[in-house]
Amino acid sequence: MPAPEPRAWQRMLSGRRLDLLNPSPLDVELSDIAHGLARVARWNGQTEGDHAFSVAQHSLVVEAIFRRLPASSPDANAPEDCLMALLHDAPEYVIGDMISPFKSVVGGGYKSVEHRLESAIFLRFGLPATPAAELKDRIKKADQIAAYFEATALAGFSLEEGRKIFGQPRGITRDMLGLTPLPTKEAQRQFCARFAELEAERGGSSNG
Repeated sequence: MPAPEPRAWQRMLSGRRLDLLNPSPLDVELSDIAHGLARVARWNGQTEGDHAFSVAQHSLVVEAIFRRLPASSPDANAPEDCLMALLHDAPEYVIGDMISPFKSVVGGGYKSVEHRLESAIFLRFGLPATPAAELKDRIKKADQIAAYFEATALAGFSLEEGRKIFGQPRGITRDMLGLTPLPTKEAQRQFCARFAELEAERGGSSNG
């Protein structure tokens, strides 16, 4: 008998079945994203505090930093841009958070799956499948700044190590950010709440 085909889908709590290799935007639900990201630990869980520092909380920090970065035009922080910043790690609700050194070892296969999931998620919420180059760069910069503060405040990195690996942040300070690890349900709630705020802003601007 032929060997059974490997399963390429994952069942979500919403009841959706998401094809990991060919994901459809129709199978993406915010409730699944928020639930998953609130339960995925940054830094492989090697952080201080009574709770893991989740990818959901990291996403909130990145979006907050993103809004504070210099932009090339007054409308650069449109709700759509902020939403893409909030969702920048959304594929990790399915594939988990893999530290950068291991991503390099795994190679292109991982990045291909990640990119397909990201595109499906963005399309599900009426966003471009891929962010424009300038927007992508600003989100990446916000991500690096968040990583610096998380590393030095929570993950045991010295300030010197943080500067060497992630660069020295400018214009952003630790006290601007919410870095105290949140309980899972609270991280999930805040992620959903921020998403809803941005969606309301999008609706207001489009209706106006």
